[in-house]
Amino acid sequence: MEEYSVKNITVMEGLDAVRMRPGMYIGSTGLPGLHHLLWEIVDNAIDEAANGYADEITVTLHRDHSVTVTDNGRGIPTGIHEKLGVSGVEVVFTQLHAGGKFGNAAYSYSGGLHGVGASVVNALSRWLTVEVYHENRAYKMEFESVENAEGKIVSGKPKYPLTETGRTRRQGTVVTFLPDDRVFETIDMQYSVVMKRLRELAYLNRGLRLVLDDQREKQHHAEFKFDGGLSDFVRYIQEDKNALYDPPIHIKGESNGIVVEAAILHNDEYAETIASYVNNIPTTEGGTHETGFKAAITKIFNDYCRKNGVLKDKDPSLAGEDFREGMTAVLSLKMRSVQFEGQTKTKLGNTEARPAVEAVLNQTLVPWLENLKNANTANLIAEKAVKAAKARSAARKAKENAREKSKLENAPLVGKLSSCTGRDYSQNELFIVEGDSAGGSAKQGRDRKFQAILPLRGKPLNVEKKRLEQVLQNDEFRSIITALGTGIGDDFDISSLKYNKIIILADADQDGAHIRAILLTFFYRYMRPLITEGHVYIGMAPLYRVQKANQPPVYCYDDPALKAAMRGISGKNYTLQRYKGLGEMNPEQLWETTMNPQGRRLTRVTIEDAAEVEHLVTVLMGDKVQSRKEYIFEYADFNHAHTAFEKIKE
Repeated sequence: MEEYSVKNITVMEGLDAVRMRPGMYIGSTGLPGLHHLLWEIVDNAIDEAANGYADEITVTLHRDHSVTVTDNGRGIPTGIHEKLGVSGVEVVFTQLHAGGKFGNAAYSYSGGLHGVGASVVNALSRWLTVEVYHENRAYKMEFESVENAEGKIVSGKPKYPLTETGRTRRQGTVVTFLPDDRVFETIDMQYSVVMKRLRELAYLNRGLRLVLDDQREKQHHAEFKFDGGLSDFVRYIQEDKNALYDPPIHIKGESNGIVVEAAILHNDEYAETIASYVNNIPTTEGGTHETGFKAAITKIFNDYCRKNGVLKDKDPSLAGEDFREGMTAVLSLKMRSVQFEGQTKTKLGNTEARPAVEAVLNQTLVPWLENLKNANTANLIAEKAVKAAKARSAARKAKENAREKSKLENAPLVGKLSSCTGRDYSQNELFIVEGDSAGGSAKQGRDRKFQAILPLRGKPLNVEKKRLEQVLQNDEFRSIITALGTGIGDDFDISSLKYNKIIILADADQDGAHIRAILLTFFYRYMRPLITEGHVYIGMAPLYRVQKANQPPVYCYDDPALKAAMRGISGKNYTLQRYKGLGEMNPEQLWETTMNPQGRRLTRVTIEDAAEVEHLVTVLMGDKVQSRKEYIFEYADFNHAHTAFEKIKE
């Protein structure tokens, strides 16, 4: 590999538009965009590790909301750039899309390229400091975003050129930045978000040590290093399920310059989970690499079953889903010139990825199955697949019976679904409402042109431990399946969806939270494209209603909002109501606060990290109580006091 130096840095564009339209570069100015700044710097450090130049990365969250990322890689090149006449460090932090990753000489594989580079972090920070330890010398440079004489903010302006500060044996880069509160809605990084991403990166980069040090008020410290890599990852994802074998199947190989690595572990349940990554970037919508993986698994295991007498010559081949029942797999690719597509740009589009994955699995998984020491594991997978095929046949009959029953009865929707009159599906909305009382108010308060109401009577089935035929026997889920019109499981067809938005309306209490969890688990297991393509929402109902005499009411969705509202009320002539459930609202109030598109609050349900979602669903919805208790005790705030009714001082 060619030496990494300043000549590897390619300049593509300046910084002018970043502060004007930050959403174009980091997605949003909310929490996702804020964390995106950190991911850009972390990705640069990870690229050093992925290419064999670093083995430790530390992220520090400081009390003043600044963040430091430290790595022990090669250090950013400090030489003078030929065309620009400034140091490589200044180029990297002041020129958009500048770096050593646009050619393939300095980096074989790069994850940082999916973003927009360190320069955007600089442009959207109040200040940024970079320290470089390179070729036995220490350097430092500082940047700031300040107002000029015309009142315009000049983003990421160097305070002084790159300066040598001394000699050192240390190696690497230290970047510290303070996100600009003039740009972001909040500059408070969430510990749990950062921690989960660093843990994921540690699994994906075997042997890399990642440290998180939170020095803020609630101090936290976490360290991750997994010598088992992807094998440890699949164990973590399904740690609350009963594994059929251990250790996991772990394979790695290369085809046409694409490195393919995968770990596979089966459990005694029914759902399949494939978490895929390209250059450490989650591909939650799948893509060509997942297609190749599934095709290879199907062919290789069918060949094994025939060769070893599990399937006779006259027997039909088993379906891919039979081999994938209860399978947890992590698939990780390292490749150049990545092309992302799909609704959220998390779907791999490179056509060359599929044959590469198929080739590597044929090179590695076939010999693994032929090795006699793996015979017991291979037979367990084959036996489970045969049982799955029989169950699939039963499920197919159940689906056919359900379809016939739906035709005869118009499904179980008579007297339940209040449909809308509009036929423009792109505008239509389905509200799935907890309870008949709230459902009645929603039916009266809705706009019949585009809003349909489906009340739920009682809690639906927890699908996490059930086969498909059992799910299809549940009236509440049959109602939802029929109302949506998409089918379910392998028959799911997103183009037949009758509503653009599916909005879950449940009370803000334990039962409501459980119903939301059950419905989301159902959509995740059997209608996942509804979530990945952005059709599922949680309706946010207000907790409080404050009204001063002769004035319109103010609805508050949390305690801070209530305090703010009450500060604006003078005197004592007002009423304050705490809603215990949706059923306490009359139709007008429900429309005004929760259903009217002009003023309501909706939270879109997304899957940013498929592996973490799978782990969380298993913990919260599985049957192992101890893990659920541990999660609740770690993340629930039992000391939270509802102080909204305290006297608020003027």
